[in-house]
Amino acid sequence: MKYLHSKIKTVSMLVLVCLGLLNLQACATNKIKKTPETVEEAEKELAKKRKKEAKLNKKEAAAAKKRHWDLQSKAAKKSVKMNEKRMKKNKKRGVFMP
Repeated sequence: MKYLHSKIKTVSMLVLVCLGLLNLQACATNKIKKTPETVEEAEKELAKKRKKEAKLNKKEAAAAKKRHWDLQSKAAKKSVKMNEKRMKKNKKRGVFMP
């Protein structure tokens, strides 16, 4: 009796796994995008893609800048801040130093 019960359990699990795999494949085929029919649609999709990539690049650059400044010492941060302030003041006065 135990043998029969374990055999039924094994077979039922195999059937459930196969059905699950078939269901995943069916869902994946529905996600395939169709190609755009007009040039305008294609350009819109490309523009969206570029905008999304630009946003990701900007976010990565901001994170890299933050990591860089977190590694700097307090004195280095203060020095850069003072230099920026001095440059801003000189620019406002009309004095430009390369």
